[in-house]
Amino acid sequence: MRRNTAVWIYIANLAVLATHEVDSGYWREWKLFGLPGGSQLFLVLNLALFVVALVGLRQLVLWRAGARLLSYFLAACGIFAFSIHMWFIATGHPEFRSPVSVAILATALALSLAQVAVTLKLR
Repeated sequence: MRRNTAVWIYIANLAVLATHEVDSGYWREWKLFGLPGGSQLFLVLNLALFVVALVGLRQLVLWRAGARLLSYFLAACGIFAFSIHMWFIATGHPEFRSPVSVAILATALALSLAQVAVTLKLR
């Protein structure tokens, strides 16, 4: 498997997950998770996650230490996002039910699974 494919899947997944985080701000996701500190902690956590994700992209592009691990981390974020939000929906929460919200989450899952498969094949 070519690293170029892995990089493009990573970029696509990061873009979809970033879009999901914009949607999360709209739905006030920090309330769903009961985060102490509310939107302020939510913003700080997102900043930290994006820094890690962007470092992961750099490492993958340059094929440096931690590239695989950070690729798996981003994929795990997408799988977690889909899973937890489907659980919220299944348990009656009204958030994230719009067609675009669901499509973003489904796309994050598909890209994350593809990212895991591609990352497994990298040498």
